[in-house]
Amino acid sequence: MFDDDDESTAVLRMVGKIIKGYRERAGLTQAELGAAIGYSEEQVSSVERGRRAPKEPFLDGADRVLGANGLISGLKKDVEEARYPKKVRDLAKLEREAVEICAYDNSVVNGLLQTEEYLRAMFGLRRPAFSEEEVEQLVAARLARQSIMDDKQMVPAFNFVHDEATLRRPVGGRMVLRRQLERLLEVGQMRNVEVQVLPLRCEDNAGLDGSFHLLRLKEGTTVGYRDVQLASRLISDRKEVQILELRYGIIRAQALTPRESSTFIEKLLGET
Repeated sequence: MFDDDDESTAVLRMVGKIIKGYRERAGLTQAELGAAIGYSEEQVSSVERGRRAPKEPFLDGADRVLGANGLISGLKKDVEEARYPKKVRDLAKLEREAVEICAYDNSVVNGLLQTEEYLRAMFGLRRPAFSEEEVEQLVAARLARQSIMDDKQMVPAFNFVHDEATLRRPVGGRMVLRRQLERLLEVGQMRNVEVQVLPLRCEDNAGLDGSFHLLRLKEGTTVGYRDVQLASRLISDRKEVQILELRYGIIRAQALTPRESSTFIEKLLGET
């Protein structure tokens, strides 16, 4: 499990307290509730103490057995978000508030565009290795973040610039990379999305210092975000943000146009 933070812990404790209250009102022991919904007494105890995030089958089963009329099942979204690392929740919140999201990536494909196979392979390559539970949490969190790409009620503008190296690195193997390239071509057809490639043959590259995001928020401010070895950082200092904005503008100018980039990705797909 990832280290708890105060907000996540508070949510899980609240959920556990609600389940415990309904269980006691129904006159069931933890063992009896567990047997009725297919979980052990220890698992029920962990959920009620806020030590374990219950999955959907647990919540649905408890809601049915305890006669909660949808109240326990209705906690799914709160529990799901509490399962994610705090830095993921913070970034996802900012992305939902953005009217434009710009990203430059020079190591792997941007997280909002990764296929599930690709991101599973990427997290699986981490050393020291993540546990299976940590991988599942990270995968779920990343896929949840990606929902912003298909949210019809909120349609921010997206611009992604990828260094060519990110599109050649065979994360997960040849077939995983092929499907990832196909995904890039697919999202590149969306009206609010631009995908650009900065070729390795380009002598000028203003992004050699590493990957970063820029999020332009509804109220008119812009924040930056960098995720590097062992540290993630939100950047709100105006001078630092200005540097990133200037740098990103230069990177976009150095990269191929979206149409040229689509042709370039198609060529890479044919070679993969």
